[in-house]
Amino acid sequence: MSSARDNSGHFPLHLLVWNNDYRQLEKELRGQNVEALDPRGRTLLHLAVSLGHLESARVLLRHKADVTKENREGWTVLHEAVSTGDPEMVYTVLQHRDYHNTSMALEGVPELLQKILEAPDFYVQMKWEFTSWVPLVSRICPNDVCRIWKSGAKLRVDITLLGFENMSWIRGRRSFIFKGEDNRAELMEVNHDDRVVTTEHFDLSQEMERLTLDLMKPKGREVERRLTSPVINTSLDTKNIAFERTKSGFWGWRTDKAEVVNGYEAKVYTVNNVSVITKIRTEHLTEEEKKRYKDRNPLESLLGTVEHQFGAQGDLTTECATANNPTAITPEEYFNEEFDLKDRDIGRPKELTIRTQKFKAMLWMCEDFPLSLVEQVIPIIDLMARTSAHFARLRDFIKLEFPPGFPVKIEIPLFHVLNARITFGNVNGCSTAEETGSQNVEGTQADSASQVANFEVDQSVFEIPDSYHVQDDGRNVHLQDEDYEIMQFAIQQSLLESSRSQELSGPASNGGISQTHAYDAQYERAIQESLLTSSEGLGPGASSETSRFDSDLQLAMELSAKELEERELRLREEEEELQQVLQLSLTEK
Repeated sequence: MSSARDNSGHFPLHLLVWNNDYRQLEKELRGQNVEALDPRGRTLLHLAVSLGHLESARVLLRHKADVTKENREGWTVLHEAVSTGDPEMVYTVLQHRDYHNTSMALEGVPELLQKILEAPDFYVQMKWEFTSWVPLVSRICPNDVCRIWKSGAKLRVDITLLGFENMSWIRGRRSFIFKGEDNRAELMEVNHDDRVVTTEHFDLSQEMERLTLDLMKPKGREVERRLTSPVINTSLDTKNIAFERTKSGFWGWRTDKAEVVNGYEAKVYTVNNVSVITKIRTEHLTEEEKKRYKDRNPLESLLGTVEHQFGAQGDLTTECATANNPTAITPEEYFNEEFDLKDRDIGRPKELTIRTQKFKAMLWMCEDFPLSLVEQVIPIIDLMARTSAHFARLRDFIKLEFPPGFPVKIEIPLFHVLNARITFGNVNGCSTAEETGSQNVEGTQADSASQVANFEVDQSVFEIPDSYHVQDDGRNVHLQDEDYEIMQFAIQQSLLESSRSQELSGPASNGGISQTHAYDAQYERAIQESLLTSSEGLGPGASSETSRFDSDLQLAMELSAKELEERELRLREEEEELQQVLQLSLTEK
């Protein structure tokens, strides 16, 4: 401890932040590295926010501190700001985060447009199939065929799946048309159902000049929403990822599996050792808000996740403690890397739940597919990922280091009971928009190398029909941070509401019994399969989790059995009443 004081002197800017000496910090920051890390892995901005020092945070943000930086545990500055529970801190950080993201997006557009321009012209269809082996979830599992035309720096993407609302998918015919030229770009959203076109014109240099911090002021309800919702951080753990050839045949005669996908022979791979890690913090919520969140997620443990909960850290407090330094850590202790803080830390005591979901993915790789993944497809997916949550998920996965070839078919889990299967096909099989209606993904290998080289897109694809009404300067469409959380909630709501929907189904219209019994049996099998999958790989250290898990399962099964009994009783009563009505009807005749 004798060198502790000297160590704190090695981090003079961090020490100014620790003491919230923001006036001196303003003077000292000029010419200094604003992203320097302290011994605990925090930047100056992370330290200021974790300690709740709003004045120092504002100084650092004025000096262009990176608001998107993550700390050692993977939390962003905005995550830590929400944890403080300070609306003004959240407002300030959110404003700078949005300004930074918008600036980076605008700066990246010219490079993206250049990549699209240099890639060979093509047409391709992407078939999206959302599937689940749980019948009660199948009603929120739609399909869509995404059609893509690319010519020079022009791009058109047609979709029919628009969004998710009130437990059902919204469908419609939409086209997104991008036209790029030098530093100018035009985006058109074409609503074929209403024959309306919304256009946005971008002069990227002017947009950068017009972009100011004042334009990025967040709305009050956005700040409130974050302060009354859990902090959720989802990441894909691929450090141990392994691609293994799938085998076919009988024992002793097993060979590497290959399948023909849309006329192309593809090698089949299983992707192992991939986990989705979801960290959830609730220390900033009131007891009522915590209860509301827990009530919203009663089936989480039954959907294939391994959950670990961590309460507030250490009980050691002194009269010197503050709300954002509850265990009264001194600067000498904090800045001495050799000093073991044990479970103590600055910031509000964390209430943390970590959920780990292991999954397998499937890949069908074709080595002679006529498109290039890197040159032609990834730039398109990058562009679409800015406005589509599903394309964003695909982008995160498709940028992994795949085996050789083009992924003509990909199957990735979006959630434990929900998979997305994406199939590429019908390459260069459609040069005009009029051909779209008769096309499907299942093409043949007619798209040969010569056809690819000579393919031209009819420029009418990028033109607006005269009968459509054009509206200029429409709004930007932004991908919401919570799309993935909404998807998880939708799946859980579907399971929770299944009993009500089954009760309303009653006898089938043909006089037979509805399929309630079959659904119940499949639902129970789904839960059991999910539980078995989630328990794989747990070591001896998870015994307490397993015990709690077993009690949850027992309670869930008891409730399920009770509900099943009640439904069977109602069905028997309905059958008896139906028989009586039929007998009376025959007697009257």
